Amino acid sequence: MNALLIAVLVIWLISGIGLILFVLLHSGKGAGLSDIIAGSVYSNTTGTSIVEKNLDRITIVFAVIFFITLLILMLIYPQGTVAGY
Repeated sequence: MNALLIAVLVIWLISGIGLILFVLLHSGKGAGLSDIIAGSVYSNTTGTSIVEKNLDRITIVFAVIFFITLLILMLIYPQGTVAGY
């Protein structure tokens, strides 16, 4: 494997893990059981805080990086090819 492929794979892996973590950090906005329980414990404020906006931005950046590296990997290895074989 060459250095470019290793770099793209590392960036893809880090962005994938980061994307999963930041999606899980988002607060739930549904009307499920967890929202009912959390709603009785915490008071909900209307509007979006700066932390939530920054969390949205970071999540979008990780998603874009993940998508771009995925496209690069698709160009490096077209369908039916395997590295090293």
